[in-house]
Amino acid sequence: MQSFEVRGGKKLFGEITPQGAKNEALQIISAVLLTAEKVTIKNIPDIIDVNLLIDLLGEMNVQTERISRDTCTFQADNVDVEYLHSEAYHKKSGKLRGSVMLAGPMLSRFKKAYIPKPGGDKIGRRRLDTHIIGFEKLGAQFAYHEDGFFHLEATELKGTALQLDEPSVTGTANILMAAVLAKGTTTIYNAACEPYLQQLCRMLNNMGAKISGIGSNLLTIDGVDTLGGTTHSMLPDMIEVGSFIGLAAMTQSDITIKNAGIQHLGIIPEKFQQLGIQMNFNGDDIHIPSQEIYEIQKYMDGGVLTIYDHPWPGFTPDLLSIVLVTAIQAKGSVLIHQKMFESRLFFVDKLIDMGAQIILCDPHRAVVIGLEREQKLRGITMSSPDIRAGVALLIAALSAQGKSTIQNIEQIDRGYQNIDERLIKLGADIKRVN
Repeated sequence: MQSFEVRGGKKLFGEITPQGAKNEALQIISAVLLTAEKVTIKNIPDIIDVNLLIDLLGEMNVQTERISRDTCTFQADNVDVEYLHSEAYHKKSGKLRGSVMLAGPMLSRFKKAYIPKPGGDKIGRRRLDTHIIGFEKLGAQFAYHEDGFFHLEATELKGTALQLDEPSVTGTANILMAAVLAKGTTTIYNAACEPYLQQLCRMLNNMGAKISGIGSNLLTIDGVDTLGGTTHSMLPDMIEVGSFIGLAAMTQSDITIKNAGIQHLGIIPEKFQQLGIQMNFNGDDIHIPSQEIYEIQKYMDGGVLTIYDHPWPGFTPDLLSIVLVTAIQAKGSVLIHQKMFESRLFFVDKLIDMGAQIILCDPHRAVVIGLEREQKLRGITMSSPDIRAGVALLIAALSAQGKSTIQNIEQIDRGYQNIDERLIKLGADIKRVN
C-alpha cells in the first residue's frame, strides 16, 4: 500500500488547473448505456473511481476507446447484460459506490438491473432507498437476494409523479436516466439541482431526451423511444477548486487556479471568504494571494460563524473537511456542522495530534479555534479514511513543520488526479513511497 511522505512548511507558487468533475463523471459515463450510438466524453478525470467505472463498461462489452488522456468514446451496441450478475462484477463494483449509477440506464434500456451493496468511502450509512423506491414507482419489481445483489426487473417502465424523500444527487440522476425511455411523462419533485445534475440533463437532451425544469427542484421528463449519440465536456471539479483555495491559505501560498468554472461554483468562494481568505477573480481564473493572517467572520450579532452542508445551492458536504482544516491557522473560531454523514469528522483526531485546537462535539459537529499562525502544526504519521479527509490531511501536512506520512493514499487517488505531481510543480515536497 502506497504512502505520501510530506515535508511541510513550504510556500507554494504557480498555476494549477482543476481536473474534470469526479461526481459528474460517474453519472455521465453511466449514461452511455442509454444508447447504441457512439458517445464522446471530454475532460474525464484520470482517477481510480472513474477508471474503474470505465473498466466495468469494457467488461460489459461496451466499446471504449481512449482518444487522449481525458477523452474517451463509448459505444454500447452489444452490451452483455448478464455480466452484471457475475461474481467478477460483484467483486469489482463493490469497491465503487458509483457503480449504482448503472442501474437507471440498464433498467431503462434493458429492463433489468443488478445493484451490489455500495462500496466507496467509509463515511457512514449511504442508503439506496431513494433510488429503489423511484424505480418501483416507475414500474420495476425489486428483490434483495442472498447473493449480495438487489435485483430489479420491469416489463415496461411508465411515467409517474415522484416526490423524493431527499434531494439525493445520485438518486435523482438514476431515476432520471430510468425515466427518459419510459412511456409517458415523469415528474421528479424535490429533485437535486447540482451543476452535475444539470450537466447530465443537458447531455441527455442533446441525445434526444425531453427534460425540462433543469436547474430547479422540479424536473419533467417526457419519455422518448430511443436516444442517439452525442459529445459532452465535463465541468471543472468544484471540490478540487475549493481544495486548492484552502491549500493556498493554509500554506501562505500564491496560487492561481486556471479555468475554475466560476459560474458553476455557487457559494463555494463565499464560504472561503467567510474564513477571511482573499481571492481575485480574473475571467475564469481565481488568484489566491499569499496571506499572513486570515480572520474568520462573525455574525452581525457577534456570534460564532457556523458553516454547514446543505443541498445545492447550499454548501457541498464534500468541502467541509477542507474548510475545517483551513480554519486551523485562521484568526477566530468556527463551528463546522456536517449534517449528511455521521462519520466524516472522525479524522479530526489526527489534526489534534498535529497540534490543532479542535473540539469534536459529536459525530456531526466540531469547533475549530484558530491558531493565528502562533504555532505550526507538527508532522505525524496518519491514515486517509476517505477521499476528502485524505486531501484535508494532505493540506495539513503541507502546512506543518517536519515530516508527515499519510498512509492509505489510494483513497486520495480515488478522487484527485496525480495530486502529488501537480503540487510538486507548485513547489511542494511530496514523495510517493511503496
